Amino acid sequence: MTGHVKLATYLCLSFIISFITSGGGASAQQQVIGAPPEASNMKLVGTNDLQARSAYQPTIHHQGDRWIAYIGHHGGTDDIPDPVNPMTGKAEPNGTSIVDVTDPAHPKYLHHIPGQEGKYEGGGAQMVRVCDGKTLPKGDPNAVYMLRTFGSEAHEIWNVADPANPVLITRLGGLKDTHKSWWECDTGIAFLVSGAPDWRTRRMTQVYDLSDPAHPQKIRDFGLPGQEPGSTGAVPTELHGMISTGPKDNRIYFGYGTDKGGFLQIVDRDKLLNGPKEPTPDNLRFPEISRMPMSAFNGAHTTFPMPGMPIAEFAKDKDGKTRDIVMIVDEAILNECGEPRQMVWFADVTVENRPMMISSYTVPEASGSFCERGGRFGSHSSNESMAPVFYKKMAFIAFFNAGVRALDIRDPYHPKEVGYFIPSITAATDKRCVPVDGKDRCKVAIQTNNVETDERGYIYIVDRANTGLHILQLSGPARSVAGLP
Repeated sequence: MTGHVKLATYLCLSFIISFITSGGGASAQQQVIGAPPEASNMKLVGTNDLQARSAYQPTIHHQGDRWIAYIGHHGGTDDIPDPVNPMTGKAEPNGTSIVDVTDPAHPKYLHHIPGQEGKYEGGGAQMVRVCDGKTLPKGDPNAVYMLRTFGSEAHEIWNVADPANPVLITRLGGLKDTHKSWWECDTGIAFLVSGAPDWRTRRMTQVYDLSDPAHPQKIRDFGLPGQEPGSTGAVPTELHGMISTGPKDNRIYFGYGTDKGGFLQIVDRDKLLNGPKEPTPDNLRFPEISRMPMSAFNGAHTTFPMPGMPIAEFAKDKDGKTRDIVMIVDEAILNECGEPRQMVWFADVTVENRPMMISSYTVPEASGSFCERGGRFGSHSSNESMAPVFYKKMAFIAFFNAGVRALDIRDPYHPKEVGYFIPSITAATDKRCVPVDGKDRCKVAIQTNNVETDERGYIYIVDRANTGLHILQLSGPARSVAGLP
């Protein structure tokens, strides 16, 4: 570049920056309605507004010759506690959206199941898992079962064989909280994040045999010593969620702490199911293999296991050619960077009694001035599908106002971003506020909350700030990372 070109470029950039910061143009940090999405190596396929409901967990299920998205929702907002369902004309508490995504370019909203009355975390039906009756050991082969939370008070199982007309089958109530549960479709064992009334913590684990969803059988309660009924002293940090590898690998990876002072807990599944059940300190310790503490700054929202990952760099080594990896995702809680950065972490748990952190990933804040955009900035969750199309090759991370980020994780010691997509805001996108000098300062920004993938290679992201569902696919060089044409 010549000196004249450098000077001209510098003057042009200086003028643009001065123009923006002086109020002559829209802020570079603020999203505006009508602006295109921001994207690299990912492109939009289709959208659905989800009736402008704050969305949490999407689960994509191949149901006969159809693909159905089941999407959990947070409670309503102060401004709109119960959005109107245009299919019924009635105001309904946020619950579960059921959307036909067989044609991802034209998703079709089928049904809304109302959730618990309440706002934000205090209502809705955040979590959803789905199992075919023909897969469950004692299920009705003609049924498709959806396990969902009902606000903070219950877990429910619905028959969604006809997704436009779901039928309630079972309700497990009397709780003080619920959250991010896991259901093994091949065994029927469910690990339910619950708040049992007599336990000293908001969230712990209830283990159920749901192989016959119409007749649930409780196996046991589980948590940390000090959380159980009758214990005294300080109460250990609460559970967020878990992921089981099933009978084959015989491990369950629990995440505690969410955004601070958390840890990864590795549990022997067989010992948890078949060991002594009474919640004494010794019995609660019995199935635990090890823990890996996080910093006081960070917790564990999602603990995604990837056992037996081949590491190309270690291919010629005598030992350790494959590693057992767990991807840990924290959750950002406060708006506009009002807390330590929440990120993605990779742990090598091959030597289970000595798990160690090996790498991390975050979106560079300066790449989008994300601390000034409004809302939360930081990680929240990852996709959880173990379908071969992406498993152990790519991970997709919901990063709130930075959208979804696509990571190449084939070398988990050196994860790298290969794509991203930040949806456009709409008239339905809800504001996010922070207190400044005794008053609320509010901004509107996308809040990509959760993400999931399907076996076809589509990526589904949902928005916490009422902007709906976006269905994406990889483009450009990112496709080759997953081995897609």
